[in-house]
Amino acid sequence: MAELMAIDIETYSDVSLPDCGVHRYASSPQFEILLFAYSIDDGEIAVIDLASGEEMPEKVMECLKDDTIIKTAFNASFERTCINRFFHLDLQPESWRCTAVQASMLSLPLSLEGVGEALKLDKKKMTEGKELIRYFCIPCKPTKSNGGRARNLPSHAPEKWELFKTYCIRDVAVEMQIRKILQKFPIPDKEQELYCMDQRINDRGILVDRELITHAAACDLLYKEAASKRAYELSGLENPNSVSQLKAWLQEKGVEAGSLAKAAVEELVEKNEGEVSEMMKLRLAMSKTSVKKYEAMERSVCPDGRVHGLLQFYGANRTGRWAGRLVQIHNLPQNHMEDLELARSLVKEGRYDLIELLYDSTPEVLSELIRTAFVAKEGCRFIVSDFSAIEARVMGYLAGEGWVMEEFRGAGKIYEQTAAKMFHIPIGEITKGSPYRARGKVASLACQYGGAEGALISMGALNFVEESELKGLVQSWRSANPHIVNFWYEIDGAVKAAVKEHKATTVGRVCVFYQSGMLMIRLPSGRVLSYVRPRMTVNRFGSESVCYEGVGLNKKWSRVESYGAKFCENIVQAMARDLLAEAMLRLEKEGLPIVCHVHDEVVLEVPEGVSSVEEVNEIMSVCPSWCEGLPLKAAGFESPFYKKD
Repeated sequence: MAELMAIDIETYSDVSLPDCGVHRYASSPQFEILLFAYSIDDGEIAVIDLASGEEMPEKVMECLKDDTIIKTAFNASFERTCINRFFHLDLQPESWRCTAVQASMLSLPLSLEGVGEALKLDKKKMTEGKELIRYFCIPCKPTKSNGGRARNLPSHAPEKWELFKTYCIRDVAVEMQIRKILQKFPIPDKEQELYCMDQRINDRGILVDRELITHAAACDLLYKEAASKRAYELSGLENPNSVSQLKAWLQEKGVEAGSLAKAAVEELVEKNEGEVSEMMKLRLAMSKTSVKKYEAMERSVCPDGRVHGLLQFYGANRTGRWAGRLVQIHNLPQNHMEDLELARSLVKEGRYDLIELLYDSTPEVLSELIRTAFVAKEGCRFIVSDFSAIEARVMGYLAGEGWVMEEFRGAGKIYEQTAAKMFHIPIGEITKGSPYRARGKVASLACQYGGAEGALISMGALNFVEESELKGLVQSWRSANPHIVNFWYEIDGAVKAAVKEHKATTVGRVCVFYQSGMLMIRLPSGRVLSYVRPRMTVNRFGSESVCYEGVGLNKKWSRVESYGAKFCENIVQAMARDLLAEAMLRLEKEGLPIVCHVHDEVVLEVPEGVSSVEEVNEIMSVCPSWCEGLPLKAAGFESPFYKKD
């Protein structure tokens, strides 16, 4: 009996995979699997040419349907989803192992090509693949030379087709080679359980309000047409969107503008009045991309009215957090409108004139309504619950900052208590509107991971303090949190000892060690963070530091420099991820279906009359055995549509 089956497929669809996701891609009537390459028990790789009329052998179909046979693929969710759709199967994720996840757990790149390069494989993904995929897997432009066809078939280029079959076989070989190299680091059972839960959540999807989406797009178009018309009238410019023309117009008005980026334009609005202020407001309105998210929803929605595949398991590979895909739900605009339901109903009814009359900014209204385009299905409502100040809780817990833990066990007013400690004043004097609370809040958010004046500025500190005060704020926060500051330095020392001496060091509840050419950090949950090929270097300040190979800010595989507080940020965010993951497992086991989750928040689609916000918050707040004593707390609400409460 076979035990293992490695798979790679090549497919065709008239729907764009990068823009719309695999579920929408595979639900097209034109979708088909062209090639199916496989290896059983790491034996010889075979390819089935389905596009040329070959049929799947019965043995292969039996292996696919047999849950005792493990199926492996790089980005296995693509293979599983496509195979289910094409062969009308219902293969569940439990018998699948994703090599991309296994690689990501070691902080390797998220692409097969990238992993091949990082691991320096002798068999790598064929460079001809991209051109072959463009030729066979997506529609082509009808031309006179190609006879006006909209698609290339194997018969149109037999030699290319044979090369494409070789390419498909090679991808299986590369996946098998990666799996063999990484066999010392199998996906832990707990992470496989989480992967299966993730796949079920993505398969479940989330319903979108297509009527709202359609009207929001129409409203945006009408508004921008009116704004453009007014900009032409006001400026007399040939193209009011032209940066050079607009700068020249401003200069004529006596205003020097070095930049017309959003922040600079907002500043010009504040500092000027009359025509200049109005023109800058129009520029902000014309450039606002509020409608882009609606367009992404419309592109991605499947025939069942739901968007699937919004989340990528282990997409943030340094922490193991989920990454957003398609609509990018991790960076949706927040909503602060008190009359959200009214604005929503006006847009859905096409009452754009009232939107213009009742609200200061139509683009802002459309932006705040984006979340509300996600709706619960009929007979259900959303229960939304999220952890309260989870990163501050985890950092205080790991560092042993006693007063932070005491505050979270009590009232939980961390910003007020931080301000009280920083400025040595009674907490009772620090009200919600107090300038001291604002200082405590921004310092808590900016300084927790070693941030200094620059971090405070990026958090908006200059809105309520003078620049000369920033250094004092940093010092006051650090003085109030000596154990957290010490935790940074202990982790920094442990990391350096691991890299230089291959020495294992336990820092509180975290263990730092070196293994198989990688820096490893074991979290309280038992999960391990990995940093590839670490070595000592000298940073830009002339100090000794650790660097490793990873995906840098340029999105390319390169050397990444780090330091103690940055490693602490990874540790805290990774532990927060583990807490959320455990909570999601508990919710699913209670029969409460998750339709999406964002950062430290879960969104459940629950039938009316089933469960309550309080019950969900209670399940969320259960503390796992591996972090006994951590004061967890969740808060939530229910709503027929998604929003920020």
